[in-house]
Amino acid sequence: MQLSDHRVIKASPDTVWAAILNPEILKEAIPGCESMTGSPETGYEAIVVQKVGPVKARFTGAVTLSDIVPGKAVTISGEGKGGPAGFAKGGAKVSFTPEGNGTRLSYEVEANVGGKLAQLGSRIIDGFAKKLADQFFENFQKVVEGPAEPETPEPARSGEGEKKKSWLKRAFGG
Repeated sequence: MQLSDHRVIKASPDTVWAAILNPEILKEAIPGCESMTGSPETGYEAIVVQKVGPVKARFTGAVTLSDIVPGKAVTISGEGKGGPAGFAKGGAKVSFTPEGNGTRLSYEVEANVGGKLAQLGSRIIDGFAKKLADQFFENFQKVVEGPAEPETPEPARSGEGEKKKSWLKRAFGG
């Protein structure tokens, strides 16, 4: 399975670069990650729990960084063994370019599975791999950008908020 996409992150390229090398941020971004230890130089060890179709497995694996061009690009590769469920391995070529007040993070992902997981069929696996990659980069973006600024609604008089809400629902079919 191969996938390529991009995201614009509201942070400087230096901030995004530092985040992609930080094991705590990677742990928060990887869906189902229970633990992650290591460093960019030696690689990381991770434990991830995932459910693919009817198969749920705990993967113990290694993540390595290669082709490092500081502040511009990195290749993230990982391989995990899930016991009887099989194995999963893949990687992402990630590049960073300034865009406006933020950073354009572009990525190309490739993933492969074996064992019981491979028996689920390519449609299920491809859909799951795409969803997992999208979730990772979405989570990464949220962690790097921080929490969104909360909107401060105007105080409504008793019952007025309900009338506005139902009017909006009628007007916009919500």
